[in-house]
Amino acid sequence: MKITAIIPARLNSTRLPEKLLKDISGKPLIIRTYESAIGSQLFNDVVVVTNNKLIENELIRYSVNYIFKDKEYETGTDRIADISSEIDSEIIVNIQGDEPFINTKTLKLIIDKFLTDRSNKINVISVMTSLFEKNEIENSNNVKVVVDNQQNAIYFSRHPIPFIRDHSTVDFYKHVGVYAFRKSFLMKFSKYKIGPLEKAEKIEALRMLENGINIKMIKSSENFVGVDTIKDLEKARKIYNEKNII
Repeated sequence: MKITAIIPARLNSTRLPEKLLKDISGKPLIIRTYESAIGSQLFNDVVVVTNNKLIENELIRYSVNYIFKDKEYETGTDRIADISSEIDSEIIVNIQGDEPFINTKTLKLIIDKFLTDRSNKINVISVMTSLFEKNEIENSNNVKVVVDNQQNAIYFSRHPIPFIRDHSTVDFYKHVGVYAFRKSFLMKFSKYKIGPLEKAEKIEALRMLENGINIKMIKSSENFVGVDTIKDLEKARKIYNEKNII
């Protein structure tokens, strides 16, 4: 089974403008993410997909395998779905361009889940991590997910879910934006229209649920380090400097 990692790379971030080009110990963030994906040795191929010439210049400079598409997309999944026909692979894993520290254990769990799915019933796998702090649970930037007994997603929301009544005890989970797809499913996804739930919450996973697609959730205990703010960028730089990575 051939597995390809796709890294969507856009430049129009709001909280940290042009963050994918920010320097981390001598190399742009997007290059650090690409190199980490290659270094994980989990994939047969790693490809960056971008619509920005500034990013393309850096990809050429560092001899990165990439696809340029001068188009705007609603979501990262739309971007991947659009280019999936150009990818010679059965499984496509979406890696966020602003997460330079690849969570190898979690990605291996995802890949193993596909490898053991002999009947090819699983089309989409994503990741969740536990939330404990009240302010993190209530933070609308953290997408929450609830699952059924088979670990399939029931719903995603920016609002704390489930609602706690009568002081009952319940676990909260944050949805981490790591997706893995069967290529055959991605060919269908691009035909789905944005529904009212996705439109309201601005969560692309809801488009799948609205169309009756199961999303298998993997629970991960790993720490996902994304770069969304200047504080995150400084943290990433510190980690790289401490590891003395060239």
